[in-house]
Amino acid sequence: MTIPDVLVVDDEPQVREIVASYLEHEGFSVRTAADGTEALAELARQRADLVVLDLMLPGVDGLTVLRRLRESGDEVPVIVLSARGRESERVAGLELGADDYLAKPASPREVAARARAVLRRAKSTGPSTIEVGELMIDVGGRRLTKAGEDVDLPPKEFDLLVRLASTPGEVHSRGDLLRDVWGSSPDWQDPGTVTVHIRRLRRKLEDDPAAPNHLMTVYGVGYRFDP
Repeated sequence: MTIPDVLVVDDEPQVREIVASYLEHEGFSVRTAADGTEALAELARQRADLVVLDLMLPGVDGLTVLRRLRESGDEVPVIVLSARGRESERVAGLELGADDYLAKPASPREVAARARAVLRRAKSTGPSTIEVGELMIDVGGRRLTKAGEDVDLPPKEFDLLVRLASTPGEVHSRGDLLRDVWGSSPDWQDPGTVTVHIRRLRRKLEDDPAAPNHLMTVYGVGYRFDP
C-alpha cells in the first residue's frame, strides 16, 4: 500500500510541527516548508499527493503558490489552512482551485480527516464512462472531454461532476454533496464551497454558464444534472 506524501506549508513552526506530527501518526509521509518559495521548490523537486497550505506566508503567499500550481497544470489536491476566515478569502482560495478550506485554529485531527477525505475523493475506481451530448466523462481515467476536446478539471470539480452526472435528474442538497464529495458536513465546512465549485464547472462545461443545460440549480433545495 502506497503511503500518501503530504507537504505541510506554514510559517509558524509550532503549527507546522503539530500538523506534521499528527499526520505522521495517522500514517502519512510528511514534508514541510516554511514559506511559499520553499514550498514551490519542494514541489518542483518531488510532487506531493496532497498539500496543506497556509495563506499568510512571508514573501510568496499561499494564494500565489496555489495560483502558480494551477497555472502550471499541477492538479495536486490542496487543503487551505488559514487564519483568514472571511468569506471573500475562502472563495478566492476555492476559485483558484483549492479542494478544501479550514480556518485556524483547526484541530490536527480534523486536518487528518480532511486529508483522508480529499485523497479518497481524488482517487477513482472502475472503468465506467458517462456520455451526455458532447460531454464524455471517463470516470476510471479521470478525464473529461467536450466535443472531443479535453477539459482540465481539478480533482474536486471532477468528483463533484461525477457525483451529479452519475445520478441524472436526482436533486442533491449542498449538505449531501459536502458529505459525498468532500467527506465533511455543513457543520465542518461552508456549504458555499459547493456553490463555488458548481460555478466553476459551469464556466467549463456549459455553452452559456448563465443559462446552463446540465448543471441545474433547484432553488431552496440543491443541484441536479440534466442529461
